[in-house]
Amino acid sequence: MDRPPKKRAKSPLKVRSLALEILNDVDSPNRTLDQLLEEKLAPSGLEDKRDRALLNALAMGVTRWRSRLDFIIRHCSRTPLDKIDPPVLNALRLGVFQLAYLNRIPPSAAVDTSVELVKLFSPKWVVRFANAVLRRAAADWRRIPLPDLSADPVEAIAIRKSFPEWLVRRWLQRYAPEETLRRCDLLNEIPPITLRTNTLRTSRPELIAALAGEAESIEPTAIAPDGIRLTAPQRAVHEMPAFQQGWFQVQDEAAQLVTLLLPLHPGNSVLDACAGLGGKTGHIVQMVKNKGPVVAADSSLPRLGRLKRQMRRMGYENVRTAACDLTDASAIDTLGRFDRVLLDAPCSGLGVLRRNPDAKWRIQEAMMTRFSQNQTTFLENLARLVNPQGHLVYAVCSSEPEEGKQVVDRFIGRHPEFSVDNPVARLPVQAGSLVDPDGTFSSERCPGVMDGFFAVCLRRMV
Repeated sequence: MDRPPKKRAKSPLKVRSLALEILNDVDSPNRTLDQLLEEKLAPSGLEDKRDRALLNALAMGVTRWRSRLDFIIRHCSRTPLDKIDPPVLNALRLGVFQLAYLNRIPPSAAVDTSVELVKLFSPKWVVRFANAVLRRAAADWRRIPLPDLSADPVEAIAIRKSFPEWLVRRWLQRYAPEETLRRCDLLNEIPPITLRTNTLRTSRPELIAALAGEAESIEPTAIAPDGIRLTAPQRAVHEMPAFQQGWFQVQDEAAQLVTLLLPLHPGNSVLDACAGLGGKTGHIVQMVKNKGPVVAADSSLPRLGRLKRQMRRMGYENVRTAACDLTDASAIDTLGRFDRVLLDAPCSGLGVLRRNPDAKWRIQEAMMTRFSQNQTTFLENLARLVNPQGHLVYAVCSSEPEEGKQVVDRFIGRHPEFSVDNPVARLPVQAGSLVDPDGTFSSERCPGVMDGFFAVCLRRMV
């Protein structure tokens, strides 16, 4: 039966005012853009998928292109950016983003709705200022000259591609300007939604058939054997019958391949040490055929609560959860000993910026040392839990060397009982190019298709 059409938001300001609320909060500590979108959507009353899509496009787009938008605003404003109240600046960013990136919105609507937003919380002189800036931007933004790449490649790339200068600078130290530009372009792409089939309940062909009509395009992933990619879904993923029946979890293709690095068999005891919401936990249960104890550990009780609900929806059994601080060696020891351990370590997240564009403004270069130190601590503490002849996979969603290879090299230098176990034989043939001769895995060698992960499988000999 056809569903009745949903009513659109009564006022064009409603979606934009919600987007402004999200942008005003996105720099708050411990609040990610994804969390804010979820929090605002639930009570918003936005039922029409077009309104929900516009809210997502505005919040994600302004965050993704923030420095490019600020460059345009600087050229159109007589007031320096640091003297503009943050909510007013975010309203200006919303207007300029619509002018520059949303072709279906008329320039007059982009300007007028943003000015109306400013009216809601600012005096008249500020409203006049915002109106002048946005009208100037509407007329001139295409003619504003961009910085010269040859004169200052760091500034030019940072503004053209909207990345922080410190990150562009470090990439230019490792890559040629052309490769740095390509990397930025890939991380600015809007990614598809990727699913992992629950093979304990269905098969990938059956799931593809069940999803027919749910998205503009539905196709199997090129490498991960259980993955499916969706573009432009017709409704929220959690509303799809196949989701409610537990036929899939949302999980990027690279994350699916990371789990395949472990040699998993029915009966293995397995620890997912930073389980989060349980994407890899569920994949582990599939691979051991629901036979064998699986422990999902995380430092957050709310995340573990959501993980439990996911496991029930998917029909995954034999999963025990444990709240655990991985910096506390004595607490970790209480988890027991395992044949297999997966450490998807907390990291900068610089490999998943296309999904989480707010991270590039939240992460500072000074944080990289702390990430590396914590990752080393986690790896050291968890190594004691691996049984002889057991395996430990270390993974991060980052391509930065101090979070990946440098952590592993230091660990192996201190632990001769561990060695790198080349995982090529366990991966699909098409994934062979993602593994270096030294056995390390890097999904960024398959550009534009999946998130950026570094991973390595370590084997304990004694």
